[in-house]
Amino acid sequence: MPDLPTPQDAAEAALFSECWDAVLSYADLCTSGSAAATQLATEAFTHGIHEARSAAARTKTTGRRTAGLPRIPLLLNSVRTTAAAWEAHGQGHRLDPDLRLWLNSEKAARYTGPPLHRPVALRGLKDLQEPDAALLWLVEVEALPLPAVARRLGLDPVAAAGELGQVRGLFRDRCHRNHLDTPMDADCRSYARLLDAVTRSPGAETPDDLSQHLARCVECAEAAACLRLHGGGLPAALAGGVIGWGGLAYLERRRRAAEAGLTGGRTDAAADTGLAEMKEAAPRIGRTGLLVAAVIVSGLALTVSLMPFDAGNGGAAAARGDAGDRRPVADPGVPSPSATSRGEGSLVSPEPVDASAGTGSKSDPEPQGTASSSPTRTAGTPGPGSKDSAEPSGATKGPASCRVKYDIVDEWPDGFQASVTVTSAEPLDSWQIGWTFDDGQRVTQMWDGTAAQNGSRVTASAKDYNKSVSAGGSFAVGFNGTWYGGNTAPDTFTLNGDRCTTAG
Repeated sequence: MPDLPTPQDAAEAALFSECWDAVLSYADLCTSGSAAATQLATEAFTHGIHEARSAAARTKTTGRRTAGLPRIPLLLNSVRTTAAAWEAHGQGHRLDPDLRLWLNSEKAARYTGPPLHRPVALRGLKDLQEPDAALLWLVEVEALPLPAVARRLGLDPVAAAGELGQVRGLFRDRCHRNHLDTPMDADCRSYARLLDAVTRSPGAETPDDLSQHLARCVECAEAAACLRLHGGGLPAALAGGVIGWGGLAYLERRRRAAEAGLTGGRTDAAADTGLAEMKEAAPRIGRTGLLVAAVIVSGLALTVSLMPFDAGNGGAAAARGDAGDRRPVADPGVPSPSATSRGEGSLVSPEPVDASAGTGSKSDPEPQGTASSSPTRTAGTPGPGSKDSAEPSGATKGPASCRVKYDIVDEWPDGFQASVTVTSAEPLDSWQIGWTFDDGQRVTQMWDGTAAQNGSRVTASAKDYNKSVSAGGSFAVGFNGTWYGGNTAPDTFTLNGDRCTTAG
């Protein structure tokens, strides 16, 4: 007679069901292929469970709770540490190239070095009681609706909003205390009280000298992002400070997944065909306790997580772990971690990167700066005109066949992150979008597109993996940039030479 699942097995199966898609999403950012992502996520999940068991055992033995992270960020940290083990043991070729650079940098060392030098957001979240930390993470980073989070955590839905406000305040207090405890030089120490005062009030203006200091000091900029609860920057502060490399890209993926209703407990009928493959794969993964108990519960979630949103173009192959023509797990508009790898763990401007120097995207290794040829399109007009002109000479005057939405995702002194989402009424076999900045902004790094800039005019050309767009379909590029004096959104966009309308 087979052994019956123990209560611990059942608890871990439930944990697998709740957290697997988040772990796999981050593992996909960290790796160079779907098969590698699945293996990294599986190993990280095993290590994370072991860490959680050890912490629970210590708490039971000593009667004192040790500082720890809630489930999902704990497992995401396990993905990062497992990736570091891969790099150290000769499997680094399976990781994203930019992650490998980060793992061998001082930025990665902050997460394993002396506790007082670790990011303030990481220390602040660990200092909260686990239910409070879970509430904050699920709402701010996983972007789940507050009523759904309340049900998951067993909270009163009516009182959840008030409790969330209190938890945000507690997180700020812990971060402020941790910032003051951080060893810092006299210059940073002199700004500590001013930083606390400025970030408390939504209407307070940041003095010029403090702004200049935050532009130079990573640690103080991280603290400022955690202390300023207004302005919508808390999710980025949490993701960047707790996860580290790829934090902002992960944040965007989770936001898009939440909007599409694809987070946890999925029952998509489209995944039914993958359930048998999942059952066959379970013994090969080698996790005898957790996966065997969880496979029936979470097979659908795993299969769908492995599929790109555009499942019609190789999605099934990606779900099986084939190398093939791999596309991102999330939709093409999700930022690549290459965009954030130079600035992860901090919310200050990343090191300037010439837009023609390349992005290091795992999906397309060709260098940037080669976007001189105009792409072809299935139907429409000739490509854009001269890059020197604010409006390409080929722009048509008829009804626009494309719509553009421009979003500033994050902004800091002299830098910003933005995305451009385009919906085309016509099918495209390739694309090139263009826009003109009004305030002298410069694109320093781009993902999901190849950037070129001449003066104020920017063009972004398709990558191999996202150049085909169906009629009525959308695609997006994300980028980091610099600004000075102003950062207004551009209002002149073109797609393959045609003028686009701008979404409000």
